Amino acid sequence: MEFVFDSQVVEWRGPAPYFFAAVPDDECDAIREVAAMASYGWGVIPVRARIGGVEFETSLFPRDGGYLLPLKVAVRRRLSLAVGDDVAVEMAVKGV
Repeated sequence: MEFVFDSQVVEWRGPAPYFFAAVPDDECDAIREVAAMASYGWGVIPVRARIGGVEFETSLFPRDGGYLLPLKVAVRRRLSLAVGDDVAVEMAVKGV
């Protein structure tokens, strides 16, 4: 299951800052349909993503009925991403 979407870099402050790109609602609806097959627990969904030519693997976090794509430090540094930056995301749910 593959997706292409635009999003914006957001910061979530927990015990440490985390940076994400929110997955749009239409894509979230499709992901929910396969979540049980793809999740390995806690509702996280393993994905392979690409932003600006940088490919990485991570797991979507469920949040407020949708999903957030975590943006690793190494990815943000290579792309010089900051909060508020627009990103074009290519993403595939693994195992589906």
